[in-house]
Amino acid sequence: MSRLILNSLKAQTSMTYQNILTTQNNKILTLTINRPDKLNALNTLTLSEIDTAITKAIDDASVWGIIITGAGEKAFVAGADIKEFKDFDIDQGRQLAANGHAIFNRIEQSPKPIIAAVNGFALGGGCELAMACHLRIASTNAKFGQPEVNLGIIPGYGGTQRLVQLIGKTKALELLMTADMVKAEKALDLGLVNAVVEQSDLIASAEKMLEKIFTKSPLAIKKVIQSVNAYFHGPTDGFEFEINAFASCCKTDDFIEGTSAFIEKRRASFKAL
Repeated sequence: MSRLILNSLKAQTSMTYQNILTTQNNKILTLTINRPDKLNALNTLTLSEIDTAITKAIDDASVWGIIITGAGEKAFVAGADIKEFKDFDIDQGRQLAANGHAIFNRIEQSPKPIIAAVNGFALGGGCELAMACHLRIASTNAKFGQPEVNLGIIPGYGGTQRLVQLIGKTKALELLMTADMVKAEKALDLGLVNAVVEQSDLIASAEKMLEKIFTKSPLAIKKVIQSVNAYFHGPTDGFEFEINAFASCCKTDDFIEGTSAFIEKRRASFKAL
C-alpha cells in the first residue's frame, strides 16, 4: 500500500474513546471533546481520555502539534459535570482538583505545541482547559468565563493561577469574583486569546498556525515552552533556566541545520523530536 494511501487512512481513523474523538492529518492531531448533548462538559472519564490521548500524541514522533476543540457549534467545553461532584466531601474534592491539575499541567508542559480551537462556550473547566493550552484561537461566538463562585466554589483546575498569568491580577479578580462571561473580541483585547475568526475558519486557522510553527526547530519550540513555563513555576529561576536551555541547544542537529540553512540562504529542514 502506498504511503499516500496510508497517510489518508491515518487521517480518517479515530481511536476508540467514549467521550472524545481523535483524528490525525499529516503532523497534526485534532482532539475533539465529543459530548455535544452535555455541551462537552468535563467528567472524570472525559478528562482521563483527554490525558491518554495527549500522552500518546506526545510520545508519537509522527505528531508535531495538537488541536483541542469541542463537538458542535455551541460549546468548546461549557464547564465540569457538576452532577458528578455535587455530593463530594473535602477529601474527594481535593482529589478531583489534584487530578485536574495534573492533567492540565501535562498539557501546559507538552513539548509539542497545543492550540485550543474554542468554538463556543469555554466556561469553568472549559476555560481552564483552554488556558492550559499554549495558544488559543476563538470563533466569533466564543464566550469565556469562570462562573464557579455562583456554585459556592472556586476554579479547581488552575483557573485562579492561569487567568492571572494571561490577563493580569486586576481583570482576573474581576472575572473570578463577578463570574462575568466575556465575548471573543473582549477576550482578544484582554490577551486571553491569540486570534478571533469565523467558526467556519476555526480549525483551518489553528492548522495554519501550527504549520507555521512546524517550519521552526522542534527542539527550540520545546525549549521555548519549558523556559516560558519556568517563569511562572517557582522555585525555578526562569532566567537561569533560559541560560541552560540556550546552552543545551548548541551543537544539536537542529542548531547545526538551522544555522547552516541561514548561512546557505535556504529553508531549514528539521526532524521530529
